[in-house]
Amino acid sequence: MILDKIVCYKKRELLIQKQKMPLAHLLKIARQLPPKKHGFMKALNRKKGINLICELKKASPSHGLIRKNFSPVSLAKDFEKAGACAISILTEERFFKGSPKILKQVRRNTKLPILRKDFIIDPYQVCETFVLGADAFLLIASLLDDRNLEMLISLGEWFGMDPLIEVRSKHELRRALKAGAKIIGINNRDLKTLRINPSYAKQLLSSVPKTIIPVIESGIESHKQICEYLNLRVNSFLVGTSLMKSRNVKSTILEMLGKTKKGKPNNAKN
Repeated sequence: MILDKIVCYKKRELLIQKQKMPLAHLLKIARQLPPKKHGFMKALNRKKGINLICELKKASPSHGLIRKNFSPVSLAKDFEKAGACAISILTEERFFKGSPKILKQVRRNTKLPILRKDFIIDPYQVCETFVLGADAFLLIASLLDDRNLEMLISLGEWFGMDPLIEVRSKHELRRALKAGAKIIGINNRDLKTLRINPSYAKQLLSSVPKTIIPVIESGIESHKQICEYLNLRVNSFLVGTSLMKSRNVKSTILEMLGKTKKGKPNNAKN
């Protein structure tokens, strides 16, 4: 199973990273930085319309290479100009062709909140995320036991960051809420088969308390799809693959926001 392979590789990668930069040194750097101010959560709460978290993703296990001409800073600027409320950045290197360096580059060139997407399983990674300059980070509930889930959420909030907890079942949702999650990502993609099923999110939404911010992940490609969720009182969406496949990401974002006709973005230039 691909998820098991990714986590296994991540554990080996972490051992090497901790040797290169011990936790004590990482914490020393972190202490010199001001805490974050929960900018990601504020961005999701502030806007009354559609909140798009636009994702920088060069490749994935399900699609292979998604975007050959991958210019993170240029894309991030297009996201911001078109009306994204935040930027999600894949930093996993082997399977998604991402890098922490990409996050640092984008951080220097945008004021939007940044969500770090990786396979975070260790407090070291949370501290690293803060040092990189991210405002939020992804935690996948199925990868963590209750104790570690609660601990990583608390640690992230201590740094002023906003953990987004990804769930795919009512059981995982209950665990996330018990651990203190304030933002819940409902993934339409089955991480075991990598297939997308929109019914997952629609089934879970009724169980999400009104005090919690739900974010719909995977399979969002059009304003029409977004409107279906708006009717369910959800207005935050994480969009990645459809943007990375588009030749004109600004037009695609505007279409998803309902501000322009879709046209033919794949035939246009950035």
